[in-house]
Amino acid sequence: MTTPILDLVAQQLAPNAGIASLGVQHGVLVLQLEPAALLAVATRLKSEFAFDLFLDVTAVDWPDAPLRFEVVHHFYSTTHKVRVRLKTRVSIDDPTVDTLTSLFGSAGYMERECHDMYGIVFRGNDDLRPILLYEGFSGHPLRKDYPKQLEQPLVPYRPPQGTLVR
Repeated sequence: MTTPILDLVAQQLAPNAGIASLGVQHGVLVLQLEPAALLAVATRLKSEFAFDLFLDVTAVDWPDAPLRFEVVHHFYSTTHKVRVRLKTRVSIDDPTVDTLTSLFGSAGYMERECHDMYGIVFRGNDDLRPILLYEGFSGHPLRKDYPKQLEQPLVPYRPPQGTLVR
């Protein structure tokens, strides 16, 4: 089941270079893009189709795939009350996509989180300082090859000295 706006977006964007595929999953239009097309498609979604709310950016780690990371952006239209998902794949050697901070100010914080957790680089975002992890944290904890037993305490671990009395 789709809505008229999703049909219009699919019709208008489908012939564009850089869009590998599109379809509807759970009522959400999903576009698989080449990394170079991300900023242009996001710009059109906002300016032409009223997708005015940037919800999230995250990634999925597919360790055995040649393009290991799938970077996923979610948008919402407060006018049409529907969502759109943009997906693009990048390799471990160059995990880079364009930033969306020029379109949505909140993208800066979300991109910092994705950079912390997966190591995705957002070209054009000049502030990729850690936002969830501390400076000096080694690695990206949501990558599937991150050792789950690895401890990186900010302060030296000290076992409890006794029991807490209440």
